Amino acid sequence: MDFSNCTEGFFSLDDGSEEVSIIPPSKILLTFTLSLLAVMTTAINSLVITAIIVTRKLHHPANYLICSLAVTDLLVAILVMPFSILYIQRESWQMGEAVCYMWLSVDITCCTCSILHLAAIALDRYRAITDAVEYSRKRTGLRAGITVGVVWFLSILISLPPLLWRNHGGEPEEDQCLITHHHIAFTLYSTLGAFYIPLLLILILYYKIYRAAQTLYLRRGASRGASRHSSMVNGTTLPSCPPDGGPDTLNLQEKSYSDPTTEGDRVRITVKSPHSESRRERECSLRRQRISGTRERRAASTLGLILGAFVVCWLPFFLKEVIVNTCGSCSTSIELADFLTWLGYLNSLINPLIYTIFNEDFKKAFQRLVRCRHRL
Repeated sequence: MDFSNCTEGFFSLDDGSEEVSIIPPSKILLTFTLSLLAVMTTAINSLVITAIIVTRKLHHPANYLICSLAVTDLLVAILVMPFSILYIQRESWQMGEAVCYMWLSVDITCCTCSILHLAAIALDRYRAITDAVEYSRKRTGLRAGITVGVVWFLSILISLPPLLWRNHGGEPEEDQCLITHHHIAFTLYSTLGAFYIPLLLILILYYKIYRAAQTLYLRRGASRGASRHSSMVNGTTLPSCPPDGGPDTLNLQEKSYSDPTTEGDRVRITVKSPHSESRRERECSLRRQRISGTRERRAASTLGLILGAFVVCWLPFFLKEVIVNTCGSCSTSIELADFLTWLGYLNSLINPLIYTIFNEDFKKAFQRLVRCRHRL
């Protein structure tokens, strides 16, 4: 998005008696683009929240975290983005100091809360994969509610100091709504808590999730080849291999908690020659390897999408924050600061897409909502 023209002044046309102000086309286009992003973010997060509320199959503790993330991103869309659009369009803050403080408070708290939700979801999925049996008993609605409460508490705790000392060392400008301070302690406290520590946690957890899923795929393949798909008929071993796209697929976004139970593969009771058996075993082995490879590639691409979107959206903004607030001679243009801020806001649009689009239950619920079917 190009912010290079967003600080252009009004054109003044003198017809001999009075001046007429004309808004530059570039500013109109910029305002329309940002407004469209805000509307899309509102609509998509509202769709996710509605789907979870009205669809019984989605009433699972893991999806409560997704719902809470969508609520947080919805608050960004309706309480943060519109004020930012007005601020950019008018090139100055004209809504008073009280509204400025409220806007900054909601902005910092909700954006921090959105990031911490991503870390909480990563931790939840790591526990679900590495300690599935034990964690399934502990994974309750109450536990999910406590997790959401802790996330919001930490978000407020991280956001308060920068807000309380936002103009420490100088009076705020009347037409600006910014947090201006050059204290390294405040900068490190807010950026480490709001981004760098959650980023490190997310990277470690998703790496472990991928390794655990990879091990699980290999273990399932070995178990299937050794015992589950073989039978004895008159002393002859008859191997059976699963069909392509078998039901064991593990979805790292969230294994669909409403998925039907997996049925065992049928074994054809026919006696074949040793040569036929050997060829069938080779075919089964190749098919299992192909399925396992497909699942691993899907898991890797999914995790790459999650991490890539998060890093691309937020890392530039927090790098800028550290550099500007720790380097006395460093500064950025208003256009660049606005661009990086909205790049972070864009994550609130991407989150509901990434965390639901790979889940079959969510896709079915979305289709029913779009078609206005009430019986979910």
